[in-house]
Amino acid sequence: MTGFNKVILIGNLTRDPELRYTPSGTPVVNFPLAVNRRYRQADEQKEEVCYVDIVVFGRQAEHCGQYLNKGDGAIVDGRLQQRRWETDDGQKRSKHEVVAQTVTFLPKKASSGSFGSGTAEESSYAEESYPDPMS
Repeated sequence: MTGFNKVILIGNLTRDPELRYTPSGTPVVNFPLAVNRRYRQADEQKEEVCYVDIVVFGRQAEHCGQYLNKGDGAIVDGRLQQRRWETDDGQKRSKHEVVAQTVTFLPKKASSGSFGSGTAEESSYAEESYPDPMS
């Protein structure tokens, strides 16, 4: 049976992207993305944040490194990957990250009253109207 691995995230960068190059010269950028989820539990509005590490390769990595900054919004479309390694003292480590196929830059925040002044959290993507399945 063939699996399916697809991730789409909308969030804000929590740090400036870090651009570097592989030994063969391929550009690679890493940045953490904060994805907010709002929901209602009983009569109380709640919010939780999920932090996800994003990895981008190639020309798109250079664009992310050049044009994205901490606080900027982005839509990331990619796949989930688990990376495993061993530390210098022999401890085994692993982490999940999203390897982006495409990164769409959301409009930068502008002064109030200007076009594009809304944030991703204020858009129609907010989950405010859906009940929490865990309540």
